[in-house]
Amino acid sequence: MGEIQRRVAIIGAGVAGLTQAIALKTKLKFHNFTIFEKGSEVGGVWRANTYPGCSSDIDIHWYSLSTDLYPYWNKSHGLQPEIQAYWIELSKKYNLYPHIKFNTRVLSAEWDDVKQQYTVIAEDIFSGKKTTSVAHVVISALGILEAPNLPYEIPGVRKFQGASFHSAQWPGSMDLQNKRVAVIGNASSGAQFVPSISADPSVEVVNFIRTPTWFLTRPHVPYSDTAKWTFANIPLVMRLHRAWIMFWLVAPLHLPMGDKALQKQRDAMTKYILDNTPDRYHSRMIPDHPPGCKRTVADSGFLESLYRYNVTLHFDGIAEIVENGIITKTGEMLPFDVIVYATGFIGKQERYPMHVRGSNGATVQGYYDAHGGPTAYIGTAIPDTPNFYLINGPNTGTRISALFITEVQVAYILQLIEPVLTGSASSFTIKATPTDTYNAKVQEQLSRSVHVHCHSWARTNGTDKVFYPFPWPATVWWWFLRRPNWDHYIAVGAEKWVWARRIKAVKKFLKCSAVLTLLWSYIRLRSGYDTTWW
Repeated sequence: MGEIQRRVAIIGAGVAGLTQAIALKTKLKFHNFTIFEKGSEVGGVWRANTYPGCSSDIDIHWYSLSTDLYPYWNKSHGLQPEIQAYWIELSKKYNLYPHIKFNTRVLSAEWDDVKQQYTVIAEDIFSGKKTTSVAHVVISALGILEAPNLPYEIPGVRKFQGASFHSAQWPGSMDLQNKRVAVIGNASSGAQFVPSISADPSVEVVNFIRTPTWFLTRPHVPYSDTAKWTFANIPLVMRLHRAWIMFWLVAPLHLPMGDKALQKQRDAMTKYILDNTPDRYHSRMIPDHPPGCKRTVADSGFLESLYRYNVTLHFDGIAEIVENGIITKTGEMLPFDVIVYATGFIGKQERYPMHVRGSNGATVQGYYDAHGGPTAYIGTAIPDTPNFYLINGPNTGTRISALFITEVQVAYILQLIEPVLTGSASSFTIKATPTDTYNAKVQEQLSRSVHVHCHSWARTNGTDKVFYPFPWPATVWWWFLRRPNWDHYIAVGAEKWVWARRIKAVKKFLKCSAVLTLLWSYIRLRSGYDTTWW
C-alpha cells in the first residue's frame, strides 16, 4: 500500500480550495493533487463578483489566511480587487497554478471499494471534452452561494429590452452615466453597489424592496501609511491587531441572549436604522422578522446614500416587467434603461451539484434526501462516502468569518487524510450513528433559535430543515474539530496505523508515569519521608 502514489482531487479554486491546497503543501509536504475549477482564475466568489463597491463584510485582517497575514490592506474592509489580488499572489507564492485545471467542471466521483479510490470525471466547459482521473481523496470546496438567483417568478423578466443582469454577473464595460437604473433587492450586494453607482449624480437609482433587512454599521476605515508600516515592520503588531478584531467579534456571541437581551439588540438596530435614514422611509424600513432570522447586512454607506436626491426606495412591489420598465402592483409604470438583480443566490447546499457515489451505491444527494435536507458530520463527512470531505458543508455558517471556519475544517481534514496519503491506511468513513447524534443536537439547538421561525434560503423546501447556520459560537466549532474522534470512523487497511497509534499512546502513558514518579519521589525527599522503597 505504501508504494501506491496517492492523489487528492480538490473541487473548486476559491478561498476554501486554495486554503486546502496550501495546507497540503506546507503541513503535509504533499504535492500530488489537482484542483478542478470551472472558472478561468482563482478566487471563487472574489473572482465572480466584480460589481462596484464589492467588499468583505468582515474586517480584512481577520478575513486573511492566518499563515499569510498581509500588512498593506488599504481599509479595514477589503475591496474585491484587493482580495482577489491577495489570493492570486498566494497561488503564485505556493506554486498552485500548475495543479489547477481551469474551465473544468467535475461531473461525478465514484468510489471503488476494491481499489479504494475514486474515479473522477470532469468536463471542459468550452469544448465539452470529458476526462477521467483517479483520486484516493476527494475534497469538495464548492462555494456556498455561487449560483445567481434570478427572480423568474416575476412576470416578464425576459421581456425587458434594456440591459439587465445579476449583480454577480456585472458587465465589465457597463456605463451607467445618465441612466435610470432599477435595483431589485437590497441585501448584501445591493447595499454595497447602490452607494457606489449613485455617487454619480447623473445616475438615477430606484431600489425595489420586497422585505426590509436589518443593518449593522460597518464603516470602512482607511489604514494610514504609518499603520501599514507598523504592521509590516514591528513584530507581532499585526497579529495582535488581528487578535483584537477576533475578540470583538467572538466575545459578544458567548454572552447569554435571553428575551431582554434580544429585545435590547432589536431596539439598538431599530434606532440605528431610523437615525440614519430619511423620515419618509421610517414606516417601511424596520423588518417584521427578528434580527438573526435572515442575514444581517453590513452598512458601509447604503443608509447614508438614501439622502441623495437621485436615490429612491420603492416598497409597492413589482407586478410585471415590460419592454421598457417595471409596472408596480399599484399600477404605476416606471421606465428604466437598466435593471440590476440583487436577488441573492441559490443555496447550493440544498442539492449537492454533482454525482458522488460512495460505498454500497450510496450517494451524497441520496443521503441528503433521506435526512430531509443537507446533513453531514460536523459539516465535513458523510456516512458511506469514504475519503470524501466537505469544506463549508451543512450547518457550518457563523457570523464570525468564513475563512476561520475553513481553516479549522482544513486542519481537521488534514488529520484524516494524512494516514491515507502516507500509505498507513486506505480509507476512513464516518459512521452513521455519531452523524445522527451530532445532527440531532444541531437541530435541537436550532429549534430554540430564531432560524426555525422564519423563512430563509437556509431552509430545505418541503421539510423546512435548517441547513446553514452553526448554532453555537465559533469557539465551539474549533473545539469540535480540534482533532478527530477516531472511534467515530471506520478505518480500512489501517492495521499498521492502528498499532502505531497504540504504541504512541503507551509511550506517552509511560513517559507521563515516569515523570509523575520522579516528581512524587522529589516531593517525598524534600518532605523528609523515607523513599528507599521507591
